[in-house]
Amino acid sequence: MQDLGEAFSLALSLVLSGNADLFEIVALSLRVSLSATVLALIIGLPIGALVAVSQFSGRGAVLVLMNALMGLPPVVVGLLVYLQLSRSGPLGFLGLLYTPTAMIIAQTILITPIVAALSRQVLEDLHTEYAEQFRSLCLSRAQVIAALLWDARYSLLTVALAGFGRAVAEVGAVMIVGGNIDHLTRVMTTAIALETSKGDLALALALGVILLVIALGVNAGVQSLRMSARRQAYV
Repeated sequence: MQDLGEAFSLALSLVLSGNADLFEIVALSLRVSLSATVLALIIGLPIGALVAVSQFSGRGAVLVLMNALMGLPPVVVGLLVYLQLSRSGPLGFLGLLYTPTAMIIAQTILITPIVAALSRQVLEDLHTEYAEQFRSLCLSRAQVIAALLWDARYSLLTVALAGFGRAVAEVGAVMIVGGNIDHLTRVMTTAIALETSKGDLALALALGVILLVIALGVNAGVQSLRMSARRQAYV
């Protein structure tokens, strides 16, 4: 195994030299995770908003289910998607197994409950605050949801961040359905696991540093947007 100091030095040189393999892995990771996050937002936000503004029998059970699904085991999700996409599965004819598309599907299933549950909480708190005003304006449910989504847009960025963070850090599910194939389905987390097991700490550390920089950058961006929104609100 390489000396730790030497590994850090090699990792830095890989990043600064623009190593093609390194940035191919990073680009695929971002494409898969961002695609999954967008799909999860498209699915999860309407679900969270609808539950937030609705009162119906069994709502408590729905909330329990939504919160429980936030902790879906990644390997179980990966296994279920694998069974659906394998040659003997109902969707095997699509030929999606061991492709980036399969990885996007698995990540979307994992983070949609997170988006739905967190957005439901944000929007429900806001709806409680504005409920009387909405009733006085005689708004339809669709208009109420649209108003809540717009008013909570900066808070929902944090929800999107949570979903993206969960997606980009995922390893178990994407390993099962993607296979960690070089130049095809190898993303940062699976590459880090592989290179660490091989003893190649330089590439693993380089990918780890980039992963941390991405996380810090996204957090800083969202925080900047929220601070900007607060300043505009006081103007």
